[in-house]
Amino acid sequence: MNLRALVAHKEIHMQKILVANRGEIALRIMRTIRKMGIKSVAVFSEPDRNAPHVLFADEAVCLGAGPANQSYLNGEKIIAFAKKLGVDGIHPGYGFLSENAGFAQMVIDAGIIFIGPGPAAMRIMGSKLAAKECVRQYSIPMVPGIDKAIEDIGLAMEVADKIGYPILIKASAGGGGKGMRVVESESELEEQMQRATSEAKSSFGDGSVFIEKYVSSPRHIEIQVLADQHGNVVHLFERECSIQRRHQKVVEESPSTVLTPELRREMGAAAVMVAKSCNYTSTGTVEFLMDDQLNFYFLEMNTRLQVEHPVTEMITGKDLVEEQIRIAEGEPLSFTQDDLFINGHSVELRVYAEDPLNDFLPSIGTITTYRKPTGEGVRVDDGYEEGMTIPLYYDPMIAKLVTHGKDRKQAIQRMKTAIGAYLIEGVSTTLPFGKFVFEQPDFLSGNFDTHFVQDHYTPGKLLELQQGNAELASLIALHCWLNAQKETKVADTMASAWKKRK
Repeated sequence: MNLRALVAHKEIHMQKILVANRGEIALRIMRTIRKMGIKSVAVFSEPDRNAPHVLFADEAVCLGAGPANQSYLNGEKIIAFAKKLGVDGIHPGYGFLSENAGFAQMVIDAGIIFIGPGPAAMRIMGSKLAAKECVRQYSIPMVPGIDKAIEDIGLAMEVADKIGYPILIKASAGGGGKGMRVVESESELEEQMQRATSEAKSSFGDGSVFIEKYVSSPRHIEIQVLADQHGNVVHLFERECSIQRRHQKVVEESPSTVLTPELRREMGAAAVMVAKSCNYTSTGTVEFLMDDQLNFYFLEMNTRLQVEHPVTEMITGKDLVEEQIRIAEGEPLSFTQDDLFINGHSVELRVYAEDPLNDFLPSIGTITTYRKPTGEGVRVDDGYEEGMTIPLYYDPMIAKLVTHGKDRKQAIQRMKTAIGAYLIEGVSTTLPFGKFVFEQPDFLSGNFDTHFVQDHYTPGKLLELQQGNAELASLIALHCWLNAQKETKVADTMASAWKKRK
């Protein structure tokens, strides 16, 4: 009987889990591990030696120097430490090795539970072309295009003429906007195709690209799914992820403002079918593009925990990391689709050490002041403390700031209050940009798409907002000072009169 079969028969229960990641996600996972009564093992690079996730864990081991290929991407070393320390399971978090099917297979071959989907499902969904081929049998809507890799420019021109410009060139193994080019006319096609292929090869080691119709005014809607090893699959509703810069999400929310109950059920059912198409287990996210007529198209499946998973947890009350661990142990889901419902509204801001006034370039330096917000409906998943330095080797995310309210209006108001109370000094952050977004009329009305940032945001507008807030703060301070002076004078007069009466 193999490892997965043993787990499915509940003959394996994890006592110790290694988290193969760093920063806020490592710490967030470890908190759930501790809540479940399981011991945790942290791995770290030299720059992260004193990081919160290292200090929080029951055990910790150093992987090596700062560069990821010498530390967090060294799968063989991670597995060697796991075996040495008697680890039962490895949780990869997101990023690094989380969607590496080869690493997942190595973990399983080492007799350790991989807390995530099986390698076969990861391989299928890790290729956009293979993923589309896999779900085609379920008649799930897909963007018009050609579902095979193209290298010949002549064939590319034929396909583009057939589906009509504008088109989108995408790397098959891509993500994060790399290897992606929008082409408005035939005259641009050859150059943009060469660029996309070159970028895809340098980023992913695979230069395969394919062509599809470019959806104008798209919204990015994703559906969270959970699937156990007993054939049970549910969805936990949608997340709206249309506020993006450089094809990277920065603000997410749940539920979406545009989905009707009927459309939510339809997209949820489609996401469940996608998971079933590749015998998926664990948490996963099925991503869709939606046009301005509310037609949705399958985009891809992310075979891991998503950065934005907290908004789903806030509206459903489910701990997705705990569910991942229980699924990996072979337990069936403890609830059905009918048991799930949406409670209120949640929004998330990714707080990066980036300068929104300088094209969102990373802001490397030491955090001299760090005060995070608290209060009802406020959640901060972070991995930094005052005095720590933002390393240049990794993604510069400091935290995820999440709020929840009885409705969207309350969730946004709590977010604006939390942003105002979040004090980070020493590095530039995306907090001012977040405030900008949450005060924009089109965001507040729900009338936006993935072009929101390019349509509404400029550094100049952010400066105007900051100057306006500074002027308002000065006026409020002056008003308070004048009132205080007036009260002081009244008190002095009353005191003088009392003395005279005496």
